[in-house]
Amino acid sequence: MWKLLLTIPLMLFSIGIVTNPAPSEPITAEEAPAPSYAKWGQVAMKKTKEKYPDAKIIDYLHIGAITRNGETTEKFKLWLRGKDREFGVYIDIRYTKKTEEVIDIKFQETDR
Repeated sequence: MWKLLLTIPLMLFSIGIVTNPAPSEPITAEEAPAPSYAKWGQVAMKKTKEKYPDAKIIDYLHIGAITRNGETTEKFKLWLRGKDREFGVYIDIRYTKKTEEVIDIKFQETDR
């Protein structure tokens, strides 16, 4: 009886190890789903390049989003390198949540 009581838990443990698959491979950046703000980040970069054609975008940050009354504002900060200076630009893209139609885009330069 003792042997049977000791054997059953060992058998169950062994079966668990054998039947559980190995952990899956890590997800690469190419496989990961795009974040919800990705579309608006592309808009922010495109509009920034139009506004500052001689500057190069060297850094990008999504600050967050605020939704009120059916409108969402996505907030970004881009860091630019121009010929004579480096500077930041805050970009606010306001759009209707339902149709994703852009209402307004605001730019504000910063030295920080």
